[in-house]
Amino acid sequence: MKSYTITVNGNVYDVTVEENTGAAPKAAPAPKAAPAPKAPKAAPAPKAAGAQGSVAVTAPMPGKILGVKASVGQAVKRGEVLLILEAMKMENDIVAPEDGTVASINVSVGDSVEAGETIATLN
Repeated sequence: MKSYTITVNGNVYDVTVEENTGAAPKAAPAPKAAPAPKAPKAAPAPKAAGAQGSVAVTAPMPGKILGVKASVGQAVKRGEVLLILEAMKMENDIVAPEDGTVASINVSVGDSVEAGETIATLN
């Protein structure tokens, strides 16, 4: 077990890391002093009508949608590209997290998205 002190955005955290040996995880001790979390922003309503799937595909970072590579009802395999997201002047492939069928695409080309926003769903 190793202990680290980590500073994130000026907030200092003391963390303990335990190597996973394949056994059941132990309960982690409570943090020593953690700042109160900020209230999350309200998520915008989905832009596409239709049923939502059980598996949410979220934006990993803020950016702009450059391309939609999948359509509703399309069967996809894990790792298949669903959308192209431009962030920090780089194109990022947003891929299916698992095999399934696209239930909804909640964005259009040109839309700006925030990190954590649901941009598509799978069944």
